[in-house]
Amino acid sequence: MSTPYPAVPIESRAVGALTGLAVGDALGMPTQSMPRERIVARHRRLAGFEPGPADQPIAPGMPAGTVTDDTEQALLLGRLLLDGRGHVDGHRLARALLAWEDDMRRRGSLDLLGPSTRAAVAAVAAGRPLEEAGRFGTTNGAAMRIAPVGIAVPAADLDLLVDRVVEASWVTHNTGVALAGAAAVAAAVSAGLDGADTATATATAVRAAQLAAGRGNWIAAADIATRIAWAAELVAGRTPDEAADLIYRLVGTSVATQESVPAAFAVLAVHPDDPWQACLLAAGLGGDTDTIAAMVGAIAGAGHGVESFPDTARETIARANHLPLAELATQLLALRQPR
Repeated sequence: MSTPYPAVPIESRAVGALTGLAVGDALGMPTQSMPRERIVARHRRLAGFEPGPADQPIAPGMPAGTVTDDTEQALLLGRLLLDGRGHVDGHRLARALLAWEDDMRRRGSLDLLGPSTRAAVAAVAAGRPLEEAGRFGTTNGAAMRIAPVGIAVPAADLDLLVDRVVEASWVTHNTGVALAGAAAVAAAVSAGLDGADTATATATAVRAAQLAAGRGNWIAAADIATRIAWAAELVAGRTPDEAADLIYRLVGTSVATQESVPAAFAVLAVHPDDPWQACLLAAGLGGDTDTIAAMVGAIAGAGHGVESFPDTARETIARANHLPLAELATQLLALRQPR
């Protein structure tokens, strides 16, 4: 049973969502795209930030605490939300993502656009109609960067929240499965800002996923709402190590939305009241660890506030990245509470 934290100010929850996203992302940076067996053999159980090891396929040599594309694209989307006063223009999003990837290449980074986003923005760059760009986007790129929408839009009106999720996602991920995954994450973040405990936030996520599943193009994929509920039940009563093995082997930890999003909610069910431990568990799963941990951190941070993460973790993120997390979160919150 998770515990609500109604005394935590909404401002702390908003900052907590973006800070948690960055914390989870950075914890998962050195383990991303690696098998669980190798992670366990090397670390047994992660205890904090680690640098990218030499055999890291995407982030070799990256300093401990460094964020990846998950955080950078979330901040990019947040800025577009502010520019559009709560709305995201698809053409601007496509151009911004292309510019971001060009900048990453100049910096020598291997952490570039994911498969769905890359295909969509390449189609736009080639002159294809925007409406066709994201018709095959099924991976978790939309879900990984959607937290700003959860800060900006109240969960009390799930229809509105789903509309805003679709608006922020369809140019790259215009399929029911990807939109459902993104809606689930945004709804859980938004519910957390309103003081929901983890179980209530998860139930809100399930309802949002049900609403979003019929949006966009149909594609054969497991139902997100059903898999979130199943994954959370699967780990009930399990130790963290047992739960991690079940999540890795049964729920799945790939870039597929129908694996990684339910995996994030399963992790939250294991540690409903400890965002730091939840992020550590997610980062040690194997597979797409940075994205799963980023989603976990965003949802848990929204539910518990920025102070729920250790001071040392927040200091490490600030020192390693110099990100405007608090400033952006406060500005996004103003969209949620217009004066």
